Amino acid sequence: MLFEKTSTNSTLGGGDKSRFKISFPDISDKDLSQDNEYCTVHMDGTDRRIRFHDYHEIYDIPGLYEHIFYEKLECQSPALMAKLIEHEVKRGGEEMESLTVLDLGAGNGIMGEMLSEVGVNHMVGVDILPEAAKAAERDRPGLYEEYYPADLLHPPKQVEIELSGRKFNCLTMIASLGFGDVPPEVFATAYNYVEDGGYIAFNLMDKFLDGKDSSGFAEMIEGITDSGALEESMRVHYVHRLSISGDPIYYQGIIGRKGSDISSDFPRG
Repeated sequence: MLFEKTSTNSTLGGGDKSRFKISFPDISDKDLSQDNEYCTVHMDGTDRRIRFHDYHEIYDIPGLYEHIFYEKLECQSPALMAKLIEHEVKRGGEEMESLTVLDLGAGNGIMGEMLSEVGVNHMVGVDILPEAAKAAERDRPGLYEEYYPADLLHPPKQVEIELSGRKFNCLTMIASLGFGDVPPEVFATAYNYVEDGGYIAFNLMDKFLDGKDSSGFAEMIEGITDSGALEESMRVHYVHRLSISGDPIYYQGIIGRKGSDISSDFPRG
């Protein structure tokens, strides 16, 4: 087997985890959707219910993101996707040091850290949440050359100029697509900052790639693949993490090369 189950360093993000404890709801409904999952944080004598997709609240507490998703729910995606990228880059006869990565939905920098561990030196982070940028600098100072808390559909002019001036040859979008956090339009905008021939790496939950998808991602991925805008080279089906009920949540990790920009009439390509 080429890729075995990975293990993400449990010390990621630091923070004094003795300051808080978390508990998951005792639910009988095992179909509680991923974007509605939550936990209760017991901290400083109070209980605080936090929905998993309210990332701004999670990032505000040092170490909480890693504790929930990596220590408790065994998230594999950043470590696995970094290894897949490394495999494809080396298979193409290139070195990881040659990459300049745009990390979209960078959060508090876990994907950036995993990329750094496989040899990437040049990374720029983008996340719409100011709390994410603050947490990344707090938890992983100096990891990114730049980190922009910006909406790529309506970026400040200076951010747009700086991103356009970068010669990105790799885009990562890990655990950020499919639930409205990064819609297809933002995917396309980030994609077009990458030079033709650059590496594209992203993952999506199974349901966003099947015939019942309503997010627009399934149609867009099919369209850009059929048109040659994306030349897919690897697709891996794997357990992204566990649900709060302990069931596996399956994702697909996709690696490819950019053939051309995504046209304005996507998802048809």
